[in-house]
Amino acid sequence: MDEEPIPNDPPTQWAEPSADWGGTAADWDAIASTVDNWGEPGTTRRIVIDGRDENEELHWYDPAVHALRPGPGVLPPLLADMLHDPDHALYSVSTQPHPPSTTPHVPSADEVRTAIPHPNAYYCREHNGWVFLLWRSSSVLPPLVKDPETPLPDQARRKRTTSCVGDGEQPFGPANLTHHWHRYEKAVDATKLNPPYTHGELLLDLYLCCQCSMYCLVSDVIPGVIPAALVDAFTRDKLSHPAVDKTPRATAVAGWETILTIIDNRLWRNETRSLPITRPRFKGKVGWNDTVRQVFEIVGFPLQDLQQGQSASEPALQPPQIDPATPEGKASRTKLLRAWIEVGAWLAIFQKSKESLGDYNPMVIFVKADSARDMYQTGIGAHVSQIPRGLLPPALVGVSELDESWQALGITPSTYSWELLAFAYLAQCRCDPANTMIYFTHLWRIVNTMMQLGQNVPQELQTLIVEERSRFRFTPDDLHEAAKTLGFGRDGELSVELDNEVDDDFIAQAWRSARQRAWQNPADAATRRARLNDALRLVAEYRGSEKLLKVWSDEKGTGMSPETAYSTLEVPREVDEAMLLTVFSMRIEDQPSQAERMREALSVIAEVTNSDRLRQFLATGQDPGDSTATNASPEMPRGLNQLGNTCYLNSLLQYFYTIKDLREAITSLAHADAKSLDDSKFTDDDLKRHRVGGRLVTRREIMRSKKFVNLLADLFFNMEYCEHPAITPEIELAKLALVTTQDEEEDDADKAGTDSSNDTDATLVDDMAPRPTYDRASSSPLQSPTGSVLGKRSREGDSSMDVDAAAPTASPSERAEVAKTSPSPTQQQAQDATQFIEDAIASSSKLRTTDTVPDVEMKDESQASKAPPLPPRKPRATDDSVMMFGRQHDVSECMDNCMFQIETALLDFQGMATSDDDKTSPVKRLFYGKKRQRLTSLSPTDDARHQSSVHEKEDLFSHLHVNVADEGFDIYDGLARYFDDVVELEGQKKRMEVSLVDLPPLLQIQLQRVQFNRETQQAYKSQAYVKFGETIYMDRFLDSANPEKKARSKEIQAELSTARDRVQKLTTGKHAPFATALANTADFLSKQTAIDLPADEALVKSLQDEEKLVTEQLRIEREKTVRLKQQLEDIWKDETSAAYDLTSVFIHRGSSPSWGHYFFYSRNLPNNPDAWFKYNDSDVSAVSKDEVLADTTGSTANPYMLVFVRKGCDAIETVHRFNPETVEEE
Repeated sequence: MDEEPIPNDPPTQWAEPSADWGGTAADWDAIASTVDNWGEPGTTRRIVIDGRDENEELHWYDPAVHALRPGPGVLPPLLADMLHDPDHALYSVSTQPHPPSTTPHVPSADEVRTAIPHPNAYYCREHNGWVFLLWRSSSVLPPLVKDPETPLPDQARRKRTTSCVGDGEQPFGPANLTHHWHRYEKAVDATKLNPPYTHGELLLDLYLCCQCSMYCLVSDVIPGVIPAALVDAFTRDKLSHPAVDKTPRATAVAGWETILTIIDNRLWRNETRSLPITRPRFKGKVGWNDTVRQVFEIVGFPLQDLQQGQSASEPALQPPQIDPATPEGKASRTKLLRAWIEVGAWLAIFQKSKESLGDYNPMVIFVKADSARDMYQTGIGAHVSQIPRGLLPPALVGVSELDESWQALGITPSTYSWELLAFAYLAQCRCDPANTMIYFTHLWRIVNTMMQLGQNVPQELQTLIVEERSRFRFTPDDLHEAAKTLGFGRDGELSVELDNEVDDDFIAQAWRSARQRAWQNPADAATRRARLNDALRLVAEYRGSEKLLKVWSDEKGTGMSPETAYSTLEVPREVDEAMLLTVFSMRIEDQPSQAERMREALSVIAEVTNSDRLRQFLATGQDPGDSTATNASPEMPRGLNQLGNTCYLNSLLQYFYTIKDLREAITSLAHADAKSLDDSKFTDDDLKRHRVGGRLVTRREIMRSKKFVNLLADLFFNMEYCEHPAITPEIELAKLALVTTQDEEEDDADKAGTDSSNDTDATLVDDMAPRPTYDRASSSPLQSPTGSVLGKRSREGDSSMDVDAAAPTASPSERAEVAKTSPSPTQQQAQDATQFIEDAIASSSKLRTTDTVPDVEMKDESQASKAPPLPPRKPRATDDSVMMFGRQHDVSECMDNCMFQIETALLDFQGMATSDDDKTSPVKRLFYGKKRQRLTSLSPTDDARHQSSVHEKEDLFSHLHVNVADEGFDIYDGLARYFDDVVELEGQKKRMEVSLVDLPPLLQIQLQRVQFNRETQQAYKSQAYVKFGETIYMDRFLDSANPEKKARSKEIQAELSTARDRVQKLTTGKHAPFATALANTADFLSKQTAIDLPADEALVKSLQDEEKLVTEQLRIEREKTVRLKQQLEDIWKDETSAAYDLTSVFIHRGSSPSWGHYFFYSRNLPNNPDAWFKYNDSDVSAVSKDEVLADTTGSTANPYMLVFVRKGCDAIETVHRFNPETVEEE
């Protein structure tokens, strides 16, 4: 029987917890309390098993304590099923003396004996083949052909016991309940045995009992002379077409007897005459068809024409030569003898059936076949007399959900008993300790299923579960619950899944924070902390983390409350750390017997105050001093502590701090008091002269923005001067960053009133458009295409996929206000053309418009009539799953909101009026460039208006967008799609071309990772790797680029896209890869025997040809993509004037587009460009550039925004720290 290999390595991830597993560990508390035999030995001590190691089992997660163990094993009943198909029987075949004969070339007795493949070969009628099967007890292993992949069992231990089962084998009583077998695939060469297998190469599977000297060897099926498919076909034909005077079974027997007689006559009677197949006797017993022809050809009787006179002939079977003196005769003789034995054995077994043969008297057969099942089952310890059957509770019979569990424990359900199940579990844990939790999970599943189905669970199994729980065994349900307890999961406090990418330090800090928060509710603090302790230990053991186990051991405590801790040390709560450590040392000196209790008290205070200084003192015994001293180096930036789900905001604030001009403009407002903000003088006319984001701003927004920037300036001051390793931003700063003015106003309106004291009638009327989220991409109506900083691609009607809030649509009354100041006809024509482009962009794969009012001029070269506007767009749905405050949850909106407030707060109301392209603003000067957009017709059959129109406009941009959907692209490929796209407008395809007129100092490229699955109607995050380097050259995208090179690039890019699309279709998708599918189908049809299908060689040949064609097409297209990509790069290899250096990389870790963890990398510019920092909330560490540029294939931590700085520009100063040594030197 072919079996799946038993896994020797623990899986990297368990399945999701299953609801049908029933209760959790808590449900067993009641069971534990009902166990009334605690005075008796526990279940584990009542099971007959040896070789267990208590230390190894308790530290199953630690490879360092593991001995060389053989891995998972199986009990004898499952081994019996694995040796050969349990639905098939194996037979021991022998021969009886044949009547003497004086004819030439009669087979000798030795020839007949050796025609059976081997003395240990057993015949299977269903396969018409043989299985080599040997079992024995020996202190010497058979010769191995290779070193086993898993360790062999301890041979010294095996030699101590002859066999685990059998009377008299162990005079002092059995040491183990039964055998525990381990498989070593294709480990023994049968030709090296004694006696050897002499019929060709044959590798045998080796099974070793780890507890005794028994071993077992087994082969795959050795095919017989006549293939099993032909035997089955011939037999079915006879059974379905019985002779008139015979039963179906008698007809089949008569047919095979005739074949056997023909072979017998050739061997023992030297019958050399041809055998006409058209004679009535032959046709009556054998018949003639393609199956019969193949049978006789295989045994050596080819069909030839037999001459009858000078002209007539008839077909006849020609007997083979069997003279042993010739090689041909010897080979034919050997084949005939094997076929004679196999057909005889088949008949002997077939005739044993109780079904009647009617009046038919079968011929005498000189082959005997006896069932070997009892013999080999007894030999391996699987016989019913050794392991009883039928004890499984009836309700569990046929429960397929438990098949995996029985298999994993190496036991069959039919041989269940509580002793055997417990032995199987303990034996697996003994021989494969690394997978102890997997085995406990399967034991728990079986026992819990008994309970759920209302069966009487044996007391011994209940006790075993309780005992194992006390040894901290757990299941995937427990692991999932532990992760939730620590705050992991989509709905958890951390909004991060607990996977392999989460490091131990993060888990430890999450545990500490949760334990600290537990004291907020003293009533159940002790219970919650105990659950948190258990959760950390469980996670630590699952991950095999000695680091987490040490944290758990050192810091778990005994449940002492903070009040008791301060009372124990006799100090007030407000005591500083230096004094606390002094008092602690004094108390230890005065009361050494209370040292442990004192340490526990100090540990609780360290946890409550979240003091690294106290933790380090407890770990090392030495006071590290002020914790800031360890991170006071000017070379190390400061981290930012999380206030909740604010990891994205932390990354953004750190990014802003690295931008020198922006930082200096903001820090100039540090320590400004509220009065100076309120006393800022600006009139209503001043408000009308300044726009931000294409619109006027209100007094409320100005005051709010100044407050935000004032708080941001304070934070920047602390980041420069504070010597703590991490700084906590003000709650108000986070709120202002994450909640927009519009959100506040809507919240105020919900409370039946808004505070508009700062807004004059003029500003409220003249704001023209509604207040949208600040559009960082443009001051025109061309807005960011996504509702997520990951880059979700909006689509018409796909609001269900949107997980982030959109800018609001203008109300009818607000549109009426806009109509009051309608532009002149010339201006209207330009704006109509602008709307034409905007409507086209709305259908583009890279951009989507929103309903705002344009204020950037563009021209229509053909002066064509205006295009009709698109209908109003649907507002996007919201999902409050990411951010901390109010309804703000879109990280893209967070960046927009911060940029809007910075620019608004820095407005100079004493100066001249400003426009959106005014570069006096640091925001505009640093982040904004100018692009030109052209919309042209593609089809020559387009209508006259579109055919003659070239719509063109210039616009500001702060981000470039790269759609991340497929693997195998680099940053240039993504940008090429942004700068040249095909859109659809009013049913006509248009070409949208974008070129860069003016580049900003800081080039921000957003990787749009949120994609939409039209089959599932769900948004998902693309994890595709986009290759990028330390430098990018934007020359090819400039409006001033060489037209000839641009034209040639466009041609090559079109060919490249076509080739890549072809590769994509052939290798990915619902039914791809096609080459593999075609090859597998052809292979299945040509080799399968399970289903009786008519042979169709033409179909198989067609599939094989198609597979070759697809493979060749793939090779050609892949080579073509490489060649075209190189040609494309060669065109621009000398264009390096618009060079930008990589400075920041924002990372999102998580599988969902709407939640996860954010951090970012920043290059140490300008002082050390080869060095990088990783900003992960409060933790800032130096990393290599290899980590930043690494291939992220297979990881959920991917870049979602890249920032480049113009080469030679000093806009970035990553490390800006106050250095007291510099002051002292001066």
